[in-house]
Amino acid sequence: MKYFALFSSVFFIVLCGSCNPFAPSLEEGLSENIYSDLTKTENIFHTFRNAYTFKDTTMYASLLSDNFTFVYRDYDNGVDVSWGRDDEIRSTHGLFSNAQQLNLVWNAVISQNLDSTSATILRAFNLTITFNPSDIIRIDGYANIKLRRATKKSYWKIAQWRDESNF
Repeated sequence: MKYFALFSSVFFIVLCGSCNPFAPSLEEGLSENIYSDLTKTENIFHTFRNAYTFKDTTMYASLLSDNFTFVYRDYDNGVDVSWGRDDEIRSTHGLFSNAQQLNLVWNAVISQNLDSTSATILRAFNLTITFNPSDIIRIDGYANIKLRRATKKSYWKIAQWRDESNF
């Protein structure tokens, strides 16, 4: 009888397999699939948010085209500053390494111009960067994102991100 109880317990554990009552569930609001179907423009933003939430440079890099350009306005000097994919990945890795927590919220799509192989999406965002409990930065702004893909069935990639925040 005690072997039956032991066998039943082991069988139940094996049956539950991936059910771990001690593991925390994913934070509410995260995409169910970490790498979503990137043939849909909305999933670029889900994966972007997840990369920031999990501080995953590899996930983030998977969204960027080989000829990616990041652009922001240097208001102090009155010029636009830009860099390429490698510098963007290096910069993002530094952010991910130094922040305790990142919370990126994509808000309303302000405008969208979409055809089968290119898209330009202007979207509001809020980013909270927690370096430590006494060093928290909040950025509100707009991301002007240009997406490209080779064919209608290819994955979208970010070709350009123009940061239109006032930070």
